[in-house]
Amino acid sequence: MLMVLNRFLNKPDTAGIIAPPPLIYLSGWLLGWVLNKGYPITWLPDVLTWPIGAVLIGCGVLCAASAFLAMRRASTPVDPYSPTTAIVSAGSYRFSRNPLYLALTLFYVAFAAITDMLWPLLVLPFVIWVMHRGVICREERYLEKKFGESYVHYKVKVRRWL
Repeated sequence: MLMVLNRFLNKPDTAGIIAPPPLIYLSGWLLGWVLNKGYPITWLPDVLTWPIGAVLIGCGVLCAASAFLAMRRASTPVDPYSPTTAIVSAGSYRFSRNPLYLALTLFYVAFAAITDMLWPLLVLPFVIWVMHRGVICREERYLEKKFGESYVHYKVKVRRWL
């Protein structure tokens, strides 16, 4: 197990993130689910769970699809364990430096709404903190080192989340 993890963390020409972002979000969600099993707390009227969840999922799909298309057009991989080949500033990257992580956050909140569980939302700040420290900061250091002034200019122009 450690050899597999080490293979991902020490890959040359990558950001060296601590874990795949979907796994970080899933871990947070599962922690919230376990807490909810022990002490259930709801937060929405039943009539609102699906409409709110559907809107958030729709926004997440649009954000992610736009990001995936922009990355494909720029011929740079989505996989965070592969070397980045370009700074992507098209599609949803015009509004957010992290549209795929924004989409994961929207999906996370959507499922908290659909299941009407408050615990995952209470865990979300910790998930975002782990994402910030273990993924986003590492990626930004990597991109700044790799692309220099071009990436610094992009950082000034586009916000991290929205």
